[in-house]
Amino acid sequence: MPVKRPSLGQMEDIVSDLGMSMDMNRLQEFMAACEGNFRAYDLIDAMPDEKPIVKYPRTSGYRPCVDENPHNAWYVKSEIKGAPTGALAGKTIAIKDNICVAGVPMMNGSVTLEGYTPDIDATVVTRVLDAGGTILGKTHCEHFCVSGGSHTNSSGPVHNPHKMEHTSGGSSAGNGVVVALGEADMAVGGDQGGSVRIPASYCGIYGMLPTYGLVPYTGAMPIEATVDYLGPMTKTVEDNALLLEVLAGEDGLDPRQNAPKVAKYTDGLGAGIKGLKIGVVKEGFGHPSSEVDVDAAVRAYGEKLRELGADVQEISVPMHLLAPAIWTPIILEGLQWQMMRGNGMGMNWKGLYTTSLLDAHAAWRERANDLSDSVKASMLTAEFFIKHHRGRYYSKAQNIRRRLNAAYDVALSTCDLLLMPTTPMQAPRLPEVDVSLATYLQRAFEHVTNTAPFNVTGHPSMSVPCGEANGLPVGAMLTAKHYDEVTIYRAASAYSCV
Repeated sequence: MPVKRPSLGQMEDIVSDLGMSMDMNRLQEFMAACEGNFRAYDLIDAMPDEKPIVKYPRTSGYRPCVDENPHNAWYVKSEIKGAPTGALAGKTIAIKDNICVAGVPMMNGSVTLEGYTPDIDATVVTRVLDAGGTILGKTHCEHFCVSGGSHTNSSGPVHNPHKMEHTSGGSSAGNGVVVALGEADMAVGGDQGGSVRIPASYCGIYGMLPTYGLVPYTGAMPIEATVDYLGPMTKTVEDNALLLEVLAGEDGLDPRQNAPKVAKYTDGLGAGIKGLKIGVVKEGFGHPSSEVDVDAAVRAYGEKLRELGADVQEISVPMHLLAPAIWTPIILEGLQWQMMRGNGMGMNWKGLYTTSLLDAHAAWRERANDLSDSVKASMLTAEFFIKHHRGRYYSKAQNIRRRLNAAYDVALSTCDLLLMPTTPMQAPRLPEVDVSLATYLQRAFEHVTNTAPFNVTGHPSMSVPCGEANGLPVGAMLTAKHYDEVTIYRAASAYSCV
């Protein structure tokens, strides 16, 4: 069936939007001349899409009631059994709700996407199932994943597993809770500014941001392709290394990947840290939002590693203080261009486009008032700089990124790992419903000071539980050279506070 041709009125609007002027005769002449192009669209419309095969049976599941889900961590429960044998046999896994699981509802934290059901499994989902894992369902995440707090989901806030009314961290909010509570052994999360590591820090679990492109992002809803990551979240460091072994590697469908170097991450476990050089990054501590208990716990963790044989010294990376500012135009203008204007997919990249998700997400325009304030603030800022500054600051930030990358590489040329707090504070209280806009946004974005820089540079970074104060966990972040996740696991397994 032919695709619907544009009306004269639609074409007049397009001409006007493009800043052109045409009389009616000239416009009709162009419409006739474009008919050959339209016939190409007819052929594409008639062809079947090219999608991965869904291999394992499942049901659509159900939304658990409050009694079954007191922390509001689960979005949908649906048990999907994988292969009978494999590295993950006997393990249960939760999937963040920005990742497609075929036949299971997905809303990515937003009421504007509610009602959408994916028709594909993300690569990471297929890999978990092929490895014998059992998926238990989808966990709540923040509204389009645009928050480091856990208060922006359209279905209500997610509560910290250690203290109700406190944030669990975002945007992989539900993952942190279900893993900490033992409701799932493992979870797959997404991270564009800290969204795996922040909830790992606040919930007292392990959360790994792998080297950029190590884990395929295929089948997850993008925010901005240059800072999109998926990574493992687990109760134990052993499970984290194991899950990364399953998830890592090229899939041929994700342009973020460029011949990633895969290793046997479990080889780092129990190897000891005698002689390992760890640089305690001066600029990772003492921020205006830093809490004394957090800084002290992370420094004490460094001393524990010293006692176990590591060479632990303070180092300085002055550019670390500028890194959040470099990240800001990239994430804001990037999300507006790709996730919002581009209906979640954007263009100009080769890979698997989830066309059903693109179609469903495009409906945000009819419900823009229902977007979270964290998304609205991001869009308003980005649209101004795109419209009035041509994307110049996004481009300049991407250029400066190389200088930031080099600054960390210089530090990592003198030591094996960098150490700093994952988040500058422990899990804050969830904001009240009627809180001011300023406080709402503060609670969304105050967490990323130390995490966001490595989304820009692509260095692997892991949040490790390192202590507790006032009944809440503290997370330390270990960062390594590109593709050196093994060294992170080596240090993380040397001393466990879990």
